[in-house]
Amino acid sequence: MMKEEIASNLDDPKQLEKLYRDNKTTFKRAFNLMYPDIKDKPAAQFWNERLNFENEEISWGMNKELIFTIIAVFIAGLLAEIPNFAKIAPEYFYPRNIAFIVFPLMSAYFLWVQKIQSKKIIATVLFIFLLSALYINLLPNNSESHTLILACIHLPLFLWTVLGFSFISDNLKNYRHRLDFLRFNGDLIVMTTIILIAGAMLTGITIGLFTLIDINIEELYLQHIVVCGLAASPIVGMFLVQTNPHLVNRVSPVIAKVFTPLVLVTLVVYLLAVIGTGKNPYSDRDFLIVFNLLLVGVMVIIFFSIAETSKKSGTIIGTLLLFALSIVTVIVNGVALSAILYRISEWGITPNKLAVLGSNILIMNNLFIIAYRLFKALKDRSQIEYVEKSIACFLPVYGLWAFLVTFIFPLLFNFK
Repeated sequence: MMKEEIASNLDDPKQLEKLYRDNKTTFKRAFNLMYPDIKDKPAAQFWNERLNFENEEISWGMNKELIFTIIAVFIAGLLAEIPNFAKIAPEYFYPRNIAFIVFPLMSAYFLWVQKIQSKKIIATVLFIFLLSALYINLLPNNSESHTLILACIHLPLFLWTVLGFSFISDNLKNYRHRLDFLRFNGDLIVMTTIILIAGAMLTGITIGLFTLIDINIEELYLQHIVVCGLAASPIVGMFLVQTNPHLVNRVSPVIAKVFTPLVLVTLVVYLLAVIGTGKNPYSDRDFLIVFNLLLVGVMVIIFFSIAETSKKSGTIIGTLLLFALSIVTVIVNGVALSAILYRISEWGITPNKLAVLGSNILIMNNLFIIAYRLFKALKDRSQIEYVEKSIACFLPVYGLWAFLVTFIFPLLFNFK
């Protein structure tokens, strides 16, 4: 792992230079992540100035990386355009294949930039993507099939774990590398959101300008340019995050710190409002769905907040807020879990209910462990390491569950 190699060779200038020349992008990213912990060392201060002296400007990486990204953007655009030139119904193509537009290309980028030479790893990643694409597109085309809908929802989550495998394939057992992957996802979301906002502004300006000269390009622009732009934005975001970690590595921690207390307050107020209005997930199916979506969203915020907080060892206040948020989320999860059990006992098991039940059980167990570790960390700051482990070790479990829902549920329930 690059971070460990840098740490063990801080007093060896020759080896550090060799590590940097072998893989400049990975070296810079790993060094910037670990710098807060080693900033007192003169060698670390020297490398920080060397690597980040021109941080005011955007780096476009090495020529090979930029060329790779341009090619990947072009391929993503072609894949996104398949419904147009192959005359495939968009409502058939995109739910099944949207994950294949970006995840294989992003996985290829990480395998390439990390110089993974293991044919076994490369073949495994390629085989999973090809088999998944073949499987999801061969499922019966029944828009009312619950298992098809579940498979389309869970397949991106499963392929996301394959992307994670590509990201950490050089050291699968290192939990810190898994946290790096979570941080990368947080940074990617921030960068992609910025790109999409800029793209939306450009779209509005472009359509408006052509409207002024009586040329209607709205339909053409939305069907082709916007579709390709949406497909390309995560790839461009990935490239910018990897080659310019300074662009977002100060933004993501701020977002995590701001959103943690806001989400906590919002969640508490929402629970009180639910009690006050008499709404409950036991009798209202749509409300239960929203309740579970809320739960997943809060879990994602907890994951990213802990990943960002732990990077700089966090503060007692930050840990306390995360502990309070995890406790409130446990309550939300408990309500959702009891509601789905009640609905199963009343109306029997269905693919949707089983999927929600399994997800709730996994999240509940993960939350209990996180809350317990955060409680221990309130008394002993060194325990924050175990909070990180409780998240990192559980990530493959979510991937396994996504695999079961995607590939086993349709067979188990006879594609109904």
